Amino acid sequence: MTARRAAARSGIRVGTSGWSYPSGQGTWNGIFYPEQPARRPRGTPKFDELAFYAEHFDTVEVNSSFYRVPAVATVEKWAERTPPGFEFSVKLYQKFTHPDMFAKATGADPAQLGAKDVAEFKAALEPLAAAGKLGALLAQFPASFKNDPESRGYLEWLLKAFREYPVAVELRHRSWSEQPAETADLLSAFDAALAQIDEPKFKDSIRQTLLPNVRSFYYLRLHGRNAKQWWKHESSEDRYNYLYSADELQPFSEAARAAAREVKKAYLYANNHFSAKSVANANILKAQLGQELEGEYPEAFVEEYPDLKGMVKLLPGQQKLTTSRKPS
Repeated sequence: MTARRAAARSGIRVGTSGWSYPSGQGTWNGIFYPEQPARRPRGTPKFDELAFYAEHFDTVEVNSSFYRVPAVATVEKWAERTPPGFEFSVKLYQKFTHPDMFAKATGADPAQLGAKDVAEFKAALEPLAAAGKLGALLAQFPASFKNDPESRGYLEWLLKAFREYPVAVELRHRSWSEQPAETADLLSAFDAALAQIDEPKFKDSIRQTLLPNVRSFYYLRLHGRNAKQWWKHESSEDRYNYLYSADELQPFSEAARAAAREVKKAYLYANNHFSAKSVANANILKAQLGQELEGEYPEAFVEEYPDLKGMVKLLPGQQKLTTSRKPS
């Protein structure tokens, strides 16, 4: 049995939130992805980040779908470029969860949200569903989304609109955990999982138990604990500049192992993506869960994350790579 099949049999899939971070101080290029020449020789195909990623993990959370509904042809290519058994969890378009952000980004009126938007997003999911590669649909709400009659009514409408998919709902405001039975009843009516999240905790942050609320699946996201730059930062990527220690990750691997005994599937996604810190932490989680660390890594990866030296395999013929990036 391959390590990938063994992981699938355990019911626990570990991956990262997103796979393409080509620019910025926290780029993955030259750390997780091998350094690429500034100019490709004519006839040389472009390096395939997704295919490389899929050699290392059996699931990924799609974040780009939050900013735009992906084209069907693009999603078809995702399915084609990944091996059998690979699963994509897809974040819902911001028009559904962040109307103010949507209005600012597009200038459009989010109040026009309706059946046409639902149908468009479902069409984008269909190639993954048809290929058996659709994990869960993530509805991530902002901290401003509070537990009140209007919000509960909207959440019920959203869950009803996408009820044919496994939906994980990320709620961040404390009001949802102050009425846990009411929140659980609303989600369980649609077999929706309450996304368990780790992030800096503030006065109004949701309180969670790390326990599954439904029997169908479990969904855990690790955002990092960079409280200093969570609300105030020069670049949005700075918020996710945090590396968990193995000791900090241990409670999450234990929670996933416990949840897997009660649910059919468990998804763990590391979203602390700055400089591929999420890749490093996803590997530690896999090791704690007894899963093989698949794929091969550039020398620069273990130079950046020396705790993984001897745990991950190196790409053949790798030379020591130095980068001009500032220390993170």
